[in-house]
Amino acid sequence: MSDLLTDRLNKILPTIITDDFLNGRGIGNEIAFYIFDYPPEAELRIREHIRFLLDHIPKQRPGMRVKHINLFTFVLEYLKSRNLLEKALSMQREKGDEALLKALAGPLHETKIASVFAEAAQPDKHDLVLLSGVGSAWPLLRSHSLLNNLHPIMGQTPLVMFYPGRYDGQSVRLFGKLKQNNYYRAFNLIP
Repeated sequence: MSDLLTDRLNKILPTIITDDFLNGRGIGNEIAFYIFDYPPEAELRIREHIRFLLDHIPKQRPGMRVKHINLFTFVLEYLKSRNLLEKALSMQREKGDEALLKALAGPLHETKIASVFAEAAQPDKHDLVLLSGVGSAWPLLRSHSLLNNLHPIMGQTPLVMFYPGRYDGQSVRLFGKLKQNNYYRAFNLIP
C-alpha cells in the first residue's frame, strides 16, 4: 500500500537517525522540536509505526538512546503517583467532565507537568524523545501548552511529537477540527 501517509512514515527513520537531525543542524539555533501530524483516523497505524521505530532505531544506529513517552499514560501515572487517579475517576462519575477538568487544573498545570515530564524524559540522558498519546490526553493536558513549557527544559535533545490533527508550521488543529490560539516554535518533521 502506498499513499501519502505511508510515504511520510517511511521517511521518519532515515531522518531521525542522522547526525544533522540529532545535532540540530539546519534549524538556525531554534529549539529542536518537531511535529509529525497525521489524520486522527490513522492513530492505530501511528502506534504501530512508533513500535517499528523503537525496534529499528537500535538496528540502524546502535547506541542511540531513545525515550518514548505516551502522554496519556504519563498523565495517568502522574495522577496515580499523587494519589489523585481514583479521586479523579470518582469525581468524573459523580460531578462530570467540567468539574474534573477544574479540579485537575492545578495538578496538571503546564509548568508543573513540564518539570515532571522532564524527569521522565531525562533529555540529558537521551538522544531523542518521542511523544505520542496527545489526542488521548486531551483535554486533560494540552500539548501546545506542554511544548511551550518544555523549551527551557529539553536543551538540545530533539523531541518529536506525533500529532493527530494538522500542523501548518505555526499553529495546531487537534483532530483536524479544534482550532487553538497558539504558536509553536517547532518544525514539521516530514512535510
